[in-house]
Amino acid sequence: MTALHVAERSLPAYCHKFSPKKFTQHQLFACLVLKNFLKTDYRGVVEHLEDCPSLTAAIDLKKVPHFTTLQKAAHRLLASKAAQRLLDATVNQQMGRRSVVPDTAIDSTGLGATCASAYFVKRRSRKENPWKTMAYHRYPKLGVVSDVTNHFILAFQSGRGPCPDVGEFKGLIAQALTRVRLKCIIADAGYDSESNHQFARQEMSLRTIIPAKHGRPTNKPAKGRYRRLMQTRFDDVNDRKQAQVETVMSMIKRRQGSYCKGRTYWSRCRELHLMVLTHNIMILWHVNLIYRAGQEPFLMRLNWSQPCDSKEEHLNCQFGP
Repeated sequence: MTALHVAERSLPAYCHKFSPKKFTQHQLFACLVLKNFLKTDYRGVVEHLEDCPSLTAAIDLKKVPHFTTLQKAAHRLLASKAAQRLLDATVNQQMGRRSVVPDTAIDSTGLGATCASAYFVKRRSRKENPWKTMAYHRYPKLGVVSDVTNHFILAFQSGRGPCPDVGEFKGLIAQALTRVRLKCIIADAGYDSESNHQFARQEMSLRTIIPAKHGRPTNKPAKGRYRRLMQTRFDDVNDRKQAQVETVMSMIKRRQGSYCKGRTYWSRCRELHLMVLTHNIMILWHVNLIYRAGQEPFLMRLNWSQPCDSKEEHLNCQFGP
């Protein structure tokens, strides 16, 4: 239901006035999020929907869509512009009336291009004459800006690695500032450059915490005003919050898988977009679930007024029948 509400806020019901109108874009997006939540493919989520009528009733589906319908909907709904609108809706629902995020962190990670384990790839590459070359030089890469307090993603950028992180800094920060106001950005040494400090501090009025460790180790002062400032007055306390964005990467990989199933560049980018949206929607669903609980403390709901004769009656008095 959370995915359905997010899609209703950002997408029209149908992509064209002459569309068949069998399924809304909101329903199809909810099915795509369910696919990632269950860590399955298009055929698998269709089978889940057929086996669980309660799922189809929750999103008001009259019939289960064909798996090719979901595949074509992914091409349309997970494109760059549509994915950005969906992310806008998740951020607006999470922030509410708040517009300022005090501490944010930026990081990027690479995902596997195959479902083969890293151990299998390593063992195959050691053989003298392997029947199949298992060395992979390109992989899907995801960069995010997240709130360190609740692990919510505020901006993302998909691409192909390996490539340096330093060039992604300005685009991710500019994208996050279109949704919220930032005060401090924390990054690792991969984003260390004087131009990134100048962009954030002078143009965007942000405080940056980036260790000046880019390049070869040396005892000489770093080049640039802000990089020297990081050497002399580095904030170790706030720099520890960088670990929270690494937790975001771990959450994505553990909950939705550490590899992309797509074979082309654009299909992998769409998968990365869906991973980010599913991550935010899972956080929104968890928050709504907590707010739906009773407002009174747990001990206040227990009935301590009258003693009970039996153990069963005691449990019924406290926790309900």
